[in-house]
Amino acid sequence: MIKTDIIHPDLLQALAQCGHKANILIADANYSFLTNTSPTARIIWLNFTPGMLGSVFILEKILGYINVEKATLMASPAEFDNTIDREYRGMLSKAIEFEYVERNTFYSLAKSSDTILVIASGETRRFANILLTVAPTLI
Repeated sequence: MIKTDIIHPDLLQALAQCGHKANILIADANYSFLTNTSPTARIIWLNFTPGMLGSVFILEKILGYINVEKATLMASPAEFDNTIDREYRGMLSKAIEFEYVERNTFYSLAKSSDTILVIASGETRRFANILLTVAPTLI
């Protein structure tokens, strides 16, 4: 038995296959995983029940395995209190570029062949989808 923060074998393999510029989508429980992702993307189902496993927890764990150069989020309405956005920003380096795009643009990016991994979470908060662009490994 391996002794790491992630022991899910399919997720470990998928993370190992994510090279520089690959995109990883952590999607909330409301996301349409099959219709709004690349048909070639590998989907890892971690959405056991609403609220488990949350997007923030998943992000925290995968940050131990990859470097991130960019985070793309779906833009939320100005009056919406996007608490998860603040949590993501607190977890990611200040040097990481954050981009906010409208809904259909986000779906187009998620459907791109650059998105090779989709992690289905049980996150119930709205606008919790985050598309990560993998950075090179620092030597």
